[in-house]
Amino acid sequence: MTPQPNPQVGAAVKAADRAHVFHSWSAQELIDPPAVAGAEGSYFWDYDGNRYLDFTSGLVFTNIGYQHPKVVAAIQEQAATMTTFAPAFAVEARSEAARLIAGRTPGDLDKIFFTNGGADAVEHAVRMARLHTGRAKVLSAYRSYHGGTHQAINITGDPRRWASDTGAAGVVRFWAPFLYRSRFYAENERQECERALQHLEDTITFEGPQTVAAIILETIPGTAGIMTPPPGYLAGVREICDRYGIVFILDEVMAGFGRTGKWFAVDHFEGVVPDLMTFAKGVNSGYVPLGGVAISGAIAETFARRPYPGGLTYSGHPLACAAAVATINVMEDEGVVENAARLGADVIGPGLADLAERHPSVGEVRGLGMFWALELVKNRETREPLVPYNATGEANAPMAAFGAAAKKNGLWPFINMNRTHVVPPCTVTEAEAKEGLAALDAALTAADEHVA
Repeated sequence: MTPQPNPQVGAAVKAADRAHVFHSWSAQELIDPPAVAGAEGSYFWDYDGNRYLDFTSGLVFTNIGYQHPKVVAAIQEQAATMTTFAPAFAVEARSEAARLIAGRTPGDLDKIFFTNGGADAVEHAVRMARLHTGRAKVLSAYRSYHGGTHQAINITGDPRRWASDTGAAGVVRFWAPFLYRSRFYAENERQECERALQHLEDTITFEGPQTVAAIILETIPGTAGIMTPPPGYLAGVREICDRYGIVFILDEVMAGFGRTGKWFAVDHFEGVVPDLMTFAKGVNSGYVPLGGVAISGAIAETFARRPYPGGLTYSGHPLACAAAVATINVMEDEGVVENAARLGADVIGPGLADLAERHPSVGEVRGLGMFWALELVKNRETREPLVPYNATGEANAPMAAFGAAAKKNGLWPFINMNRTHVVPPCTVTEAEAKEGLAALDAALTAADEHVA
């Protein structure tokens, strides 16, 4: 679709937003939200006629792109049949969504508890683990993000936690592997894996294994930097959990449903099956809010004759579940997961590697499928970040300049800390992927100006 400029409407939308909408993660008087007029496929546009290739997939959730006609039609059909119904009943869309999800989860994760999104999926996964084990503590990684609700934000490792962290949430943090910025003085992936596992086990030993209910990890961390764990790490965590009777929770909210070129990121790691797995975002591309917890047989059995003390009014909402059914069927029928794998391996991965060779501001390229990050640095030798950790204002100017350059070239970037993430829809075409790479190429010259 060709965007038709309508600045007057755009101004009215912006005025109403600034007068009444309270935005997340923002100082309200310091932001200038773009007024979006429409979106289709991999693009969105504003009321001034500017069109952007969305390399953020919204907030990494439009895995099948915007306005897929089959999913839109499924929502419309469900609305005409049954717009909503309470979660205590068996509803066709809910049952079918659960069946399709369970058919793709690893191992025996065959029971699905539906939530409204990823954060409350994490909340319920942790609650299930604590009730199942009778223990209180949860271990999570420093480089992580698990959501904005009370327990989820306290489990999160990144700075968005700080303002809400009272130190009373029963959370203990540890360092997960990340060779590029190793906390273990490792020289290769094998050392990083072995030392990270030893560090985790030492943490459990000194906390008291009998006090630890769960270890939660993003299978591949998302906003923390898209760091694929080294071979053997997740299997090692699984073994540690089994040895100490700890529930292993994998957070696939961002990495799931095709994002990494597999249905779930855990599918890249043979034989690794968590006890609980959270999902959201790509399950229906965010067309209607939906998340959930996939539950193993052992944990489901805990609540076979003992009521689970938790629920949500909109759990398994029919419109959301109808969107999930249509999305999963579209992904299957149109080879969306395979497209993400192929373009990641053949186009985006090599393209980003080429950018890294030509731009001194790129310290490292890492990723899988449609899930990539560029680590931006001032100095490749010292690996000094382009901007300080959690930088704001003038200290963040180099990243702000890079972001402005990307937008000027028609690319909407996903920027966090000293990284830019490359996370287009899994339906992106080869031509669109190359268009995005060309825009990144141009934008990186702005980052190169700050290289020491």
